[in-house]
Amino acid sequence: MPSNISGFQESLDKRKEKGTLRRLRLPSDGVDFYSNDYLGFAKSKELQHLLLEKVTENPQLLSGSTGSRLISGNSDIAVSVENEIARKHQFESALLFSSGYNANLALFSTLPGRHDVIIVDEQIHRSVHDACQLSNAKKLKFRHNDLEDLEHVLKRQEAHCYIAVESLYSMEGDFAPIREIVAIAEEYNASLIVDEAHSFGVFGYGLIEKYNLHDHVSAAVITYGKALGSHGAAILCNETVKSYLINFASPFIYTTSAQDFQWMSIKTGYEFLDQNHELAEKLQNSIKVFRSRNLQSPSAETSPVQAIVIPDNQRLKELQDILSEEGFLTYAIYSPTVKEGSERLRICLHSFNTEEEIVKLTGIIKEFIENKK
Repeated sequence: MPSNISGFQESLDKRKEKGTLRRLRLPSDGVDFYSNDYLGFAKSKELQHLLLEKVTENPQLLSGSTGSRLISGNSDIAVSVENEIARKHQFESALLFSSGYNANLALFSTLPGRHDVIIVDEQIHRSVHDACQLSNAKKLKFRHNDLEDLEHVLKRQEAHCYIAVESLYSMEGDFAPIREIVAIAEEYNASLIVDEAHSFGVFGYGLIEKYNLHDHVSAAVITYGKALGSHGAAILCNETVKSYLINFASPFIYTTSAQDFQWMSIKTGYEFLDQNHELAEKLQNSIKVFRSRNLQSPSAETSPVQAIVIPDNQRLKELQDILSEEGFLTYAIYSPTVKEGSERLRICLHSFNTEEEIVKLTGIIKEFIENKK
């Protein structure tokens, strides 16, 4: 066996000893408190029926795209869906990607140049960090949601700066002070890029729309694998940025386009979202029930992600196992994915979770925490 393979195995063995080895598992039966399917779209029989009708009317949707969009993979459907997305979000343009990861990879590896600086919230998604490694720009961090620290970092820069934030953070379950960050970005002539992955659908079309900030951000990322129950992403921007990405973004240029069914499912998902506003209200009711149980959490009161900090990998695994035995599907975030001492159970709430389920879940967590004091 080559020496590098033995090194790989050693690293895997260490994770196994710590109980943090990742494995692929098939979905289990149980009450969903771990998926990003906030509005239940991925499980919706009604939405599935609508998509089936689209495919029945046009089976060609299921065919492969045959190439990148710059060669043979572009289509009338892709273009029309981009135009519709841009219109709905009140941006000049939109550019579709097969995933949010690829969208962030394209943005941050392409827009910032060699002499630019990318300033990221320390809790920004891993895709942004990976993109920065591909960029020639310098990357700096600021403390999570700390406006004073952000301004402190900006003051020390002479180059043009890009600021990267999420409107709703998926680990903490808290919101970026987006309006205040906009003001700071404009004061220092910085370009602001906002990832709306966990806000879209939960709060209408996202917090940029909610606060009418369309003209104050350089680009935004909308992903469709969460509240929309589909897959893929769109970068919202102006025509110049879109054209620049088409010409210079490797993750766009050298990726085979998704099949038209993916783009059509996004379009249908928007239509379904527009017709079912009550699902977001049901989700907020689920969140209110959870918050009324008075579990200590760093998360925002209206966030669909509620983090319960259990600062020890073994204790956290024990709690997750107990919940699993009771039929509750949850997701534990171990260090080093988060800082040691901030390990947490990431609870995702949904429009379809019942009050009874939430009360039982929180009761088990409360009892576990009390018994471990």
